[in-house]
Amino acid sequence: MAETEKAVKTLRVTQVKSSIGFSSDQLRTLKALGLGKINRSVDQVDNPAVRGMIFKVKHLVKVEEI
Repeated sequence: MAETEKAVKTLRVTQVKSSIGFSSDQLRTLKALGLGKINRSVDQVDNPAVRGMIFKVKHLVKVEEI
């Protein structure tokens, strides 16, 4: 890696609970994260926007730093 490049932190977000019975904006947040089915995982860049989306659906997902 060049000196000017920064290592980008990545988060692995896994849906662990169904969105049935929760508000539609939480369902849309899961879709925006790339989720929608239980046990599906996606890797997202660690930034404030993604952290905010994860906070909104924290009861439905599991997060790991990579």
